[in-house]
Amino acid sequence: MADKTVSAESGSTFDTLRNLWPYMYPADRPDLRWRVTWATLLLVVAKLVLVAGPYFFKWATNALAGQGAALPPLPAFLLAPVALVIAYNFLRLVQLGFNQLRDALFARVGQYAVRQLAFRTFVHMHELSLRFHLERRTGGLSRIIERGTKGIETIVRFIMLNTAPTILEFALTAGIFAFTYGWKYVAVVAVTVWVYVWFTVKASDWRITIRRDMNDSDTDANTKAIDSLLNFETVKYFGNEAMEAERFDRSMARYEISATRIWTSLGWLNFGQGIIFGLGTVVVMCMSALEVQAGTQTVGDFVFINAMLMQLSVPLNFIGFIYREIRQGLTDIEQMFDLLDVRQEIVDKPDAKPLAVSAGKIEFRDVHFSYDPNRKILKGVSFEVPAGKTVAIVGPSGAGKSTISRLLFRFYDIQDGQVLIDDQDVRDVTQESLRASIGMVPQDTVLFNDTIAYNIRYGRIDASEEDVRKAAELAQIGPFIERLPDGYRSMVGERGLKLSGGEKQRVAIARTILKAPPILILDEATSALDSHTEQEIQAALDLVSQGRTTIVIAHRLSTVITADEIIVLKDGQIAERGTHADLLRKHGLYASMWDRQREATEAEERLRIVRETDELGVVVRRRTTEVS
Repeated sequence: MADKTVSAESGSTFDTLRNLWPYMYPADRPDLRWRVTWATLLLVVAKLVLVAGPYFFKWATNALAGQGAALPPLPAFLLAPVALVIAYNFLRLVQLGFNQLRDALFARVGQYAVRQLAFRTFVHMHELSLRFHLERRTGGLSRIIERGTKGIETIVRFIMLNTAPTILEFALTAGIFAFTYGWKYVAVVAVTVWVYVWFTVKASDWRITIRRDMNDSDTDANTKAIDSLLNFETVKYFGNEAMEAERFDRSMARYEISATRIWTSLGWLNFGQGIIFGLGTVVVMCMSALEVQAGTQTVGDFVFINAMLMQLSVPLNFIGFIYREIRQGLTDIEQMFDLLDVRQEIVDKPDAKPLAVSAGKIEFRDVHFSYDPNRKILKGVSFEVPAGKTVAIVGPSGAGKSTISRLLFRFYDIQDGQVLIDDQDVRDVTQESLRASIGMVPQDTVLFNDTIAYNIRYGRIDASEEDVRKAAELAQIGPFIERLPDGYRSMVGERGLKLSGGEKQRVAIARTILKAPPILILDEATSALDSHTEQEIQAALDLVSQGRTTIVIAHRLSTVITADEIIVLKDGQIAERGTHADLLRKHGLYASMWDRQREATEAEERLRIVRETDELGVVVRRRTTEVS
């Protein structure tokens, strides 16, 4: 695949063609190059046959008009009017056949270009930083890629299969007119074509502005639709279906206005093109008619000139259509090109080597980091997680806890300091090897809309069914899956919504078990669960973390009391550190957080006991009434 980055640059069709050429004539695909070569030869042959056809029409007309002197020196049976008419129509069929064969040969070339550019865009999206994806609009992004892909196909097909043939046909027609009838005919035709093209370009450029408005409205409407459907439950919770429908309809109303203007302007464009070409045709035909009257041309010449002009009108009409399609295609793909031009924020160094994990020790050395220069997140954080040990990171919201995991995965680069794994700076190793060595169980597990087996196997895509089952058993979700009607083939729904929070977390744990990384990050993996489910999930997590270097980012302090060390973050700095018992004895920030959570837990437990007592009382009274 070509390495060039496709760019619309100034919207120039030539620049676009130059950049697309490596995809249309790929160096590593001789079969496609062969197809391009043969398609080009067929294109030339088809046009030569096309311009030869009107000669037979001319000769047939002269033969029928009794002007035998104007016929070529051929055998009499070939000059019979019927034979000439048959030959004329036969050439038209041959030309049509060549065109269809050319299109068939080029079809795979065009689709290859579409596929490769779509693939580059897809890969590029995954190479962009987390910052980009946190700011993106999924619905709008998908629409941009969809329109861009179609725009690429339009440009490739129309430039190669229509623009080049049209230019060739005009050159052949001009040559025939100049050689046979003189330069004055060429001059009139050239002026007509120039005015026609000038008008088409100006009118099409005006319509492009309307097209951009229509695209923006379409993108906005699709974004709102996708966003609303992804948050279906939230819409239902608040009964805002009418509001969502109104927001969508407002975007579609703008689309309706722009689309109407597009079709209306197309009518005016076609009308103007018809007038320009019609006036040119009138001038040329009047010139020919006067020469027929003067005896310097035959009736066949008059018919020939008309036939050539009619043939020329077809590609000329295509010029307008082609230009509109190419310009609209450029408009459709300009945002896709913008995406391809977005630079990767996180890139491997040229000499980056794979991460070599011998023990799994993690170290943060005086790390300074901010998402925004005006707001510091981490301010000189230093700590070490010994190989095979567990370190918990706790603290108030906004203290920078989750940032620790993002920096370890190198979703962002720090401004100062070092993040080390076995004394290797994460900026000096390949991202692929770094992320292959770390497992993550996040707070909000989002699953793919596929089977449970697929989502577990995502941890190691080449895992066997037996490996998947063992991982599920270790994550304590195996029996639940077995009870499902379709077992491991059960679909989990969009973002895993068919499963409960605890079930999704178990799938995430099974996925991480299957990956078997030497380093594990548990990012508030149980904070969204109830106390009973939390205890069950915690038991599975304890099993997974055995023998692994583990960082636990936690909100509930009850889940970290067994950690080898607890680090308390506050305002991007380490406020306290030590074991659970050590921190309680200090009566500092950790102790106050522990007291508040313990009080909340005790209050919750008292409320649960009261509720269960009330329910038991109702049951006793009901049974007493039944007995009496």
